[in-house]
Amino acid sequence: MEATARREELKTVFAHASGCTRCPQLAATRTHVVFGAGNADADVMFVGEAPGRNEDEVGLPFVGQAGKLLDQLLDGVGLQRGDVFVANVLKCRPPQNRDPLPAEIDNCRDYLMAQLELIRPVVVCTLGNFATKLLRGDPTGITKLRGQDEVRAIGPRVVRLLPLLHPAAALYTPANVELLRADFGRIPELLALGAPVQPEVAEAGLARAEPAAAASAGPAPEPERFAGPAVTEPEPAPQLGLF
Repeated sequence: MEATARREELKTVFAHASGCTRCPQLAATRTHVVFGAGNADADVMFVGEAPGRNEDEVGLPFVGQAGKLLDQLLDGVGLQRGDVFVANVLKCRPPQNRDPLPAEIDNCRDYLMAQLELIRPVVVCTLGNFATKLLRGDPTGITKLRGQDEVRAIGPRVVRLLPLLHPAAALYTPANVELLRADFGRIPELLALGAPVQPEVAEAGLARAEPAAAASAGPAPEPERFAGPAVTEPEPAPQLGLF
């Protein structure tokens, strides 16, 4: 699938997610669906746990203190938000920031799998326990896995998976900031390895969150940023727009 068609389908998935009611409690208590934001052709994708209060209020991922730390860590390896794509396992905030429930993770899984399929990242960084366990399909905790990359098939894609501590964990345990910096330092070397060999899969068989109309493909455009719902801010960051 050409880049233009993938972007159009990503917009379609976002439209479905924006009106999702698969989890009645989350649909009733959320302010915004936090679909994800960043470069729709990113080589690096970060997957966190779920939106918090700040994210729910503006409809964008990682905009609070954990987001500021994420920005600093990205800057340390020569990246910005506009270079990567940031999403979460859950697209809606759990009430009182409780842990995601198994049924909620199952209900949201299709949206995350569609993002991975359509963005086609080379490196996927899982932030914290929930994202790591979900994308690895294994109960091993993040403290045993952090910083240890592996080549792993996730849905129809094969990626370089790098489990990382969640930035929020460093807000409460400052020593974790240095661990995060060290592990973030592995991202450039993983990118330098290039994408793993992909399995041969017919495009008609790729899993999607919802059926989407076919889009005509043209010449590959410049990288596009995708950002979910518009928010009112005096100086919106470039990566928060759809270019």
